[in-house]
Amino acid sequence: MLRKAFMLPEPPVTPAASDPVALLARLVALDSVNPDLVPGGAGESAIADFCGEWLAGRGFEVHRVEERPGRPSVVGVARGTGGGRSLMLNGHLDTVGLAGYDGDPLDPRVHDGRMFGRGTFDMKGGVAAMMVAAARATASGSLRGDVIVACVADEEHASFGTEEVLKSFTADAAIVTEPSHLELTLAHKGFAWFDVEIEGRAAHGSRPELGIDAIVKAGHFLVALEDLGRRLAQGPGHPLLGNGTVHASVIRGGEEASTYPAYCRVTLERRTVPGESADSVERELIGVLDRLTDTVADFRYRLIRGLYREPFEADPQSLIVRTLSRHAEKALGRPPVIRGEAFWTDCALLDRAGIPCLLIGVDGAGAHAATEYVDLASLHRLTGILADTVADFCA
Repeated sequence: MLRKAFMLPEPPVTPAASDPVALLARLVALDSVNPDLVPGGAGESAIADFCGEWLAGRGFEVHRVEERPGRPSVVGVARGTGGGRSLMLNGHLDTVGLAGYDGDPLDPRVHDGRMFGRGTFDMKGGVAAMMVAAARATASGSLRGDVIVACVADEEHASFGTEEVLKSFTADAAIVTEPSHLELTLAHKGFAWFDVEIEGRAAHGSRPELGIDAIVKAGHFLVALEDLGRRLAQGPGHPLLGNGTVHASVIRGGEEASTYPAYCRVTLERRTVPGESADSVERELIGVLDRLTDTVADFRYRLIRGLYREPFEADPQSLIVRTLSRHAEKALGRPPVIRGEAFWTDCALLDRAGIPCLLIGVDGAGAHAATEYVDLASLHRLTGILADTVADFCA
């Protein structure tokens, strides 16, 4: 693993030094497409270099974590005077692809109180807010606790960036700044990927007595999978997240029109809620598949577990939740909305590492879409909420 600390001369003072809008424009202009999603994507090197220089120029001790060459995460640490609580702000630098975007995705365009461009909403707006907030809160040098700014790689694919950071850094609490419309996200779903290989027997298309059609057998499994989805939807559900779901994502099988297919592979995704795990999902699927083995002639299968990410649920009475809620209410003029989120975030990794956390981010729209924007008023509000929370929690 590459992990190094460096300090750079302070760059000339620019508007981006204290303005999250100016900083966001700089971040959007840097191509950081995740190459695991788009082969040949630029990756995080250029944007990590920029963030490292920006943080170093504001007195942060900067570390570069790069177990995978060309896929760095940057961690800025403002050391406290001692005896205070530490807080990590976490946001990802990578984006989805640029193809199909309406206009120039790397040209941050401001119109009618919004900034447009790839990553403005998901989630360079949150990264800009947390960087400026951390710089504001630590500028006086009077905080007792450490403030840690983690600008991580690869959240859009497998989240190895946060996993790498957590090998070397921890904190008393954390805030993830994924977009949330200035609402507090205290829970989100997890997911489990599985492959089901249905076994058939190859034979010439004219010899049905010799062949077993794996694709036809897979059809029985797809019907059973749909039935499983209906049963999940009828369960009691989580108060913020509702029910788990399941769907078939990819199906592959067959060689040519004149041959009985010897195998068919179905890739599926099971979205999980707190209380469900990869093991419980695997048992659930085995139950479905074993029933088919018992009732469908010549049905044979192999179940292969893929990537699993656990669901997340915060303790609403934890200190970081109560502190952030108080400052959000002050900024918004009302208690913040509490929500659960269907998509997965790095909160689950932080929580698994024993770091109490929650999520709050900007307002806007267009994550992964042809047009993406952030509401700039929400960007300023988020920056203020984060700065006040850091100053309070780490005092």
